[in-house]
Amino acid sequence: MKYITTIGDKEFQVEILDDNRVALDGQVYEVDFATISRQPVFSLLVDGKSYEAYIYEGDDGWEVLLQGTRYPVQVVDEREHRLRAAFGRGAVQSGDFHLKAPMPGMVVAVPVAEGQAVEEGDVLLILESMKMQNELKSPRAGTVSRVRVTTGDNVERGQTLLSVV
Repeated sequence: MKYITTIGDKEFQVEILDDNRVALDGQVYEVDFATISRQPVFSLLVDGKSYEAYIYEGDDGWEVLLQGTRYPVQVVDEREHRLRAAFGRGAVQSGDFHLKAPMPGMVVAVPVAEGQAVEEGDVLLILESMKMQNELKSPRAGTVSRVRVTTGDNVERGQTLLSVV
């Protein structure tokens, strides 16, 4: 499984290869990671070097204290990262917004119609991919100006599904 980990303004791609190997931006490391006494204290061995980290869930992600430095950390899986990039984060607040398919899949439902007013967070389309249904929501209020797909359509990653003005 691949994860996108954000620490500050830096993004890292983490892939868990097996119980003892992790790839960080393509570089493979031998690791051993264990909790100490069921506390938020973890023992971490990376390529034979020992570290102790305090890891706990905060209000806005994870907090990691390692070697005296506190790091706010965001972790999302690869799929969630694509979904956020496609329509959730950083969407324009004016002008046209084009909802693009974050992954290949099949359109299960289009609960909006051209000319319909939508609010931020309203479901614009439901896309099924890898046997999971994903609700694609509007990042802002507006009016649906064009719907380019219908229920049952198969779509490719990056294909424009509909537009909101």
